Amino acid sequence: MKIVINNQIFTLHQSGAVFWEEKKILLISDVHLGKVAHFRKHGIGIPKDAIFENFTRLNAVLELFNAETIVFLGDLFHSKINNEWDLFVEWTQQHSQKIILVEGNHDIISKEFYADLNIEIYSELIIDNFLLTHYPTEEENLFNFCGHLHPGIKLKGLGRQFLSLSCFFRKPKQLIFPSFGEFTGNSYLIPTENDKVYAITKEEVIEVNVN
Repeated sequence: MKIVINNQIFTLHQSGAVFWEEKKILLISDVHLGKVAHFRKHGIGIPKDAIFENFTRLNAVLELFNAETIVFLGDLFHSKINNEWDLFVEWTQQHSQKIILVEGNHDIISKEFYADLNIEIYSELIIDNFLLTHYPTEEENLFNFCGHLHPGIKLKGLGRQFLSLSCFFRKPKQLIFPSFGEFTGNSYLIPTENDKVYAITKEEVIEVNVN
């Protein structure tokens, strides 16, 4: 789905990524690399192959879009360094795009490790009249791209049927990204009159009428 914000075109992809066409920037939030290995270390029964799923998803969206820069909107890595970090290092070496990390609450790995990979780190980033953060932030005259909340929506069907979907949650001056990573869960937000919800299905992103 393509949307226009401040005269710029953004493609919302069902992975949870967004491609900023004019800037050739791929925006991704809450990948939470390392979470599967972290869970497995603590005895939670997640298949080992799940470790590779996030990298497969990242590669898939990079093949779709002609991105020159990747901006991660926080929570790129879930925990302290574990064996998924080596996979991430290998992944960065396979791609030529500039990589930027806007720090999130889970990004506790020393900046020196990211510097070794030529990854730039910011607490927030302003590009033209857009403010890129991890936490939802309001600032006058800027449109905020953010993550952190892992937004989802519950749709009611006939009878007692409910459908729960991840979504992009748009407020008048803000777009909250869904979690890109696996095994992250959702926070179910309640839209107000001026909000828009772009729900994610397996095949596409669709705007849903929730008012």
